[in-house]
Amino acid sequence: MSRMVAYCGLVCSECEAYRATQADDQEWLERVAAQWREEYHAPGIAAENIACDGCTTVEGRHCGHWSECEIVACGVSRGVANCAHCPDYACEKVAGLLEMVPAAKATLEEIRASL
Repeated sequence: MSRMVAYCGLVCSECEAYRATQADDQEWLERVAAQWREEYHAPGIAAENIACDGCTTVEGRHCGHWSECEIVACGVSRGVANCAHCPDYACEKVAGLLEMVPAAKATLEEIRASL
């Protein structure tokens, strides 16, 4: 499986929900949903709501709040592979997430360094 990086720098191809979806493994997806319900204190998380084909795919299944994510909307409208490719890199739309998720920032920084 090739590496897929979301607009925000999260690595879709390392996400358990993405991997379970791509493997077409419903039991795995159920286990991920159960783990996330506990981990995120979110009893409403269900397997059918976390099936995902990745944030950078416009068509297909999307996990969580993809349809309302301003980072996704911005990336799609700008036609960039992810925020690392954006001339306004680390803008206010993504800055908060990058502070909370250092791994996402590191991924985007790595991509920017190779551009």
